[in-house]
Amino acid sequence: MLTLVVEQVLNGLQLGLMLFLLAAGLTLVFGIMDMINLAHGSLYMIGAYLAATVAEASGSFVAAIVAAVVGTAVIGMALELTVLRPLYRRSHLHQVLATFALILIANELVRIIWGAQPVALNMPAALSGPVELAPGLRYPAYRLVVIGVGLAAALLLYVVVAHTRVGMWLRAGASDREMAGAMGVNTAWLFTAAFGAGAALCAVAGALLGPLLAVQVGMGENILILAFVVIVIGGIGSVRGALVGALLVGLLDTAGRTLLPALFRALAPPAVASEVGPALASILIYVLMAGVLYFHPRGLFPARG
Repeated sequence: MLTLVVEQVLNGLQLGLMLFLLAAGLTLVFGIMDMINLAHGSLYMIGAYLAATVAEASGSFVAAIVAAVVGTAVIGMALELTVLRPLYRRSHLHQVLATFALILIANELVRIIWGAQPVALNMPAALSGPVELAPGLRYPAYRLVVIGVGLAAALLLYVVVAHTRVGMWLRAGASDREMAGAMGVNTAWLFTAAFGAGAALCAVAGALLGPLLAVQVGMGENILILAFVVIVIGGIGSVRGALVGALLVGLLDTAGRTLLPALFRALAPPAVASEVGPALASILIYVLMAGVLYFHPRGLFPARG
């Protein structure tokens, strides 16, 4: 039983950290630019496809991640400069419609370039086996690396946001972008850099999750919904809130999908338990979101301003 609990905690930590990589960029973009970007999940998808392509061509997983990060960041900044910048002064409805159109365009472009079938992204052979963490507790080495990279990215983002001049500009822009501009902050450059950084974080998540999930057209939509749940729970515009919300969602989702079906198998016939358990587990995170919004309408750690 203890082994199962530890495994599920590690699985939840892995999912939570990957959700944080997506949610951090999404919450920065919304907090600083007041921009609803539904195409954020498409950048995650593009990062996964770029990583798969470079990994197949070069045989190096590290090179694949680097290429995916750079390529997706460039694509993200190009989108911000050409498509999204004119939308800053438009209503949220216009932003939703425009970025939803970007989702459709991205899906069709990916289908044209890579085809409709899923693309393989293999994990490094050296990380394909398990690691013995304790007697009787073996855990996949690759998943441990994913957790380590996620923790390192979260720490790096915290240092940048909390202890650098760029982070000070980001916090100022999130609190009051008009005042930040009046104080000499180049908000145009800030917006482009923030969008590029968010796209790069998406690429890291896409490249790391590619070997664990299917790299396929439309893979960004479902995880985008989870990312929005994360920032609503944590507080829009708050990186700390994104981290806490992501970990809560990751741990709750993983625990629910493991424990609820087992609980229902003990209380109901197997046929009923196999259907009801997973269905209830999938709505737990939305119950959590509703509870947080009831007691904290602006999220657990709302951005100031």
